[in-house]
Amino acid sequence: MHCRAYFLLERDFQELKENNFKGITAFPVSEDLMEWGANIEGLQNTFWHGLFFQLTIHFTSQYNFVPPVVKFITIPFHPNVDQNTGRVCIDFLDDPEKWNTNYTLSSILLALQVMLSNPVLENPVNLEAARMLIKDESLYKQIVLRLFSQPIQWRENSLEFPKDPHKLTRSIKAVSFNDYYKTWSGIATSKATEYYRSSLLEDPNFIGEYYKQKKVELKHTKEWNLK
Repeated sequence: MHCRAYFLLERDFQELKENNFKGITAFPVSEDLMEWGANIEGLQNTFWHGLFFQLTIHFTSQYNFVPPVVKFITIPFHPNVDQNTGRVCIDFLDDPEKWNTNYTLSSILLALQVMLSNPVLENPVNLEAARMLIKDESLYKQIVLRLFSQPIQWRENSLEFPKDPHKLTRSIKAVSFNDYYKTWSGIATSKATEYYRSSLLEDPNFIGEYYKQKKVELKHTKEWNLK
């Protein structure tokens, strides 16, 4: 007999398929629907557009009372993504008190899509990325694009994703992450100590907020659409 979470995730999956959100796909990889794979493309009118990132989402039988664990398999160089584990560090996933039972699979993925080009720079988990973005946005863009061709991969319990090179990869001149890290490791002088992260989206209606964010992107492209 299936648990409550199973039926909620069936509902979430149906919502995702019916809305057909641009740049977002997800699929269950376990029969009990507790393990999922997902792909996210960056928003249009940002340099993240055209970059596709693989993720894993782990739900428990307590969903939707507790948030899932979300990790990037293709780890972006991003202030809100742990560069070692790929774990997304954002308040509604980190802090159970900020989680809301109105959140769904779609709203989680839409929020992460917005997060790529709208990072939370207060208490970042990746200090190198945050400080570089603040200090030199153009260089930050170059590093993101170059590292994308040889992304850091999280391999623990890795899942099988559909092999589609046109959707999941992009040919960009490669740069070794080790070389990059040696050059820029001095930027970080301390590590983030706070477990909970600052708020990204306050409104529980994530899908509505998502479209508001997209409008902001179009009106203020110079802020994050780096040249």
